Amino acid sequence: MSRRARSRYRRRPGTVKLTHYPHRPVRIAIIGERQTTPELEEAAETIGREIARRGGVLICGGMGGVMEAASRGAAGAGGVVVGVIPTDSAADANPHVTIPLPTGLGEGRNILVVRGAEAVIAVGGGYGTLSELGHALKIGLPVIGVETWEVSRPGLPPAPIEQTRDAQQAVAWAWEGALRRRTGRR
Repeated sequence: MSRRARSRYRRRPGTVKLTHYPHRPVRIAIIGERQTTPELEEAAETIGREIARRGGVLICGGMGGVMEAASRGAAGAGGVVVGVIPTDSAADANPHVTIPLPTGLGEGRNILVVRGAEAVIAVGGGYGTLSELGHALKIGLPVIGVETWEVSRPGLPPAPIEQTRDAQQAVAWAWEGALRRRTGRR
């Protein structure tokens, strides 16, 4: 990298040093159930809209329910929505997905949704959501829950899932967690 290019990434006083590509937007995954309640759908739409308003990228499974509501919120606010589709056809993505990634992997795509993100927000959820939570926790991603699973095992502390009922708070916590990961402060 040239001296001129490096100078673009020098830290200004009072700013946080981002160690990995500071010019890239924050990537937050939203995971949750396909058959959902109107309350959780509204929360997911608010989450998507807030991620877009902050300039982040929403990553999701690209299908219906919570995923579609979050996609609708983000797309409606002019944001980018990456849908990691379980089928092999981009046409199967919900209509609000900006970038469909057809995988043909079925539920196996859950790991790709999580791996592509810097933080995860779970809204409600079934067993597929539970598997995504497991992957996110295993790799150390910040996980925020809105009426989702509480994971524990006898003899061990509960899993570090920050629970809230406030959609905007969920995004604020996920955003902070993603930035902590970028600065190396987990």
